[in-house]
Amino acid sequence: QVQLVESGGGLVQPGGSLRLSCAASGTFYSINAMGWYRQAPGKEREKVATITIRGSTNYEDPVKGRFTVSRDNAKNTVYLQMNSLTPEDTAVYYCNANANLRVLGPQYQYWGQGTQVTVSS
Repeated sequence: QVQLVESGGGLVQPGGSLRLSCAASGTFYSINAMGWYRQAPGKEREKVATITIRGSTNYEDPVKGRFTVSRDNAKNTVYLQMNSLTPEDTAVYYCNANANLRVLGPQYQYWGQGTQVTVSS
């Protein structure tokens, strides 16, 4: 099993920055693609950014040029650097990871518990 623990959320003023972290732990063979999703009040969960095990990244349009996703494979940790934050970025941010629990086994998807990001003056 894989446990994902996020940290780094909080309250920030518009134009400010935050850095989220998500560390994976447990018993597994490999952590593959990782990413960040968010869910604002009254809205569906949406993808924010993803990163493959080799470091290829993908961003959704609302965050392009402002957010940067990165990872440290040695620490099984993914990060989300968020700059130029706006009130529209307010949401619960969830970490996501795809993992193989054993060699040649199936891939499973895991979610963190979420961390609140509030952008307000």
